[in-house]
Amino acid sequence: MKNVLIINAGQNFGHSGGRFNNTITEHTLAFIAANEHFNIKLTVIAEGYDLKEEVAKFVWADVVIYHTPIWWFQVPNGFKKYIDEVFTAGHNTGIYHSDGRSSDNPEINYGTGGMLHGRRYMLTTSWNAPETAFTLPGEFFQEHSVDEGPLFGFHRMNAFVGMKPLKSFHFHDIEKNADVERDMAAYREHLENIFSLEPSSEVLA
Repeated sequence: MKNVLIINAGQNFGHSGGRFNNTITEHTLAFIAANEHFNIKLTVIAEGYDLKEEVAKFVWADVVIYHTPIWWFQVPNGFKKYIDEVFTAGHNTGIYHSDGRSSDNPEINYGTGGMLHGRRYMLTTSWNAPETAFTLPGEFFQEHSVDEGPLFGFHRMNAFVGMKPLKSFHFHDIEKNADVERDMAAYREHLENIFSLEPSSEVLA
């Protein structure tokens, strides 16, 4: 049996109501709930949270699934606040114990003090930017992928606490050319590839 924590970081701000991330979360919940090999816990950041409970959820989880929109090339302010508060509360209580270095040789081993080793995480993001903005020569992101470009720091944050990534899924061009049915079908295929019905799957071993 695998324990899955789903985090919905959608936020109502400006012209964003968080609806698309709610839809993604609903599809994830439905998919995971249909699989008897998984237990589920859900955090909807916009609905509030208790710090001790959130730390306990990370410790409990075998897999963490993050659903977040991207605002100005970063995660929303509410999601960043959640990370700052929860991960800080997790110092020596299950998330990390130090930055990993020793005073004897502080030049090495930075980022090795995490306590969530053996856990995996999956990231989904939603963008106004089309996928071609990341892939075509001369376009805005200079041929840097989402994961190796704007979200590189997010992935290193998870590495810092000991987690390893599952393959991300990124929704593009959702403001001008959204096609929810198409996007959710592609996302379901991604979930099927990641979360095998076999509990001993190497993907989640």
